[in-house]
Amino acid sequence: MTATKVSANPQIVLREEFDDWAILFDPDTGNTFGLNPLGVLVWRLLDGRHTVAEIAAAVREKDADVPDEVEGHIEAFVQNARRLGLVTQEDQ
Repeated sequence: MTATKVSANPQIVLREEFDDWAILFDPDTGNTFGLNPLGVLVWRLLDGRHTVAEIAAAVREKDADVPDEVEGHIEAFVQNARRLGLVTQEDQ
């Protein structure tokens, strides 16, 4: 899909809850966002060193029962997070 490296906004706070679920908190807006365990894995890989394709590969490595369209789902997650100011993207 994209050869863009993705970085989480460093101002966003990841608060881990129970059973590998987490909450993202944006202190600038006061907005919170819930993440399931897969979302937490994706969020942790938004470190500026990984592309969406690389993140999808890591998800597939963690769980063999991942649908083929996982990369598209991650891309949609990243685009929505970008729109909300939670991530930035840099073309390579």
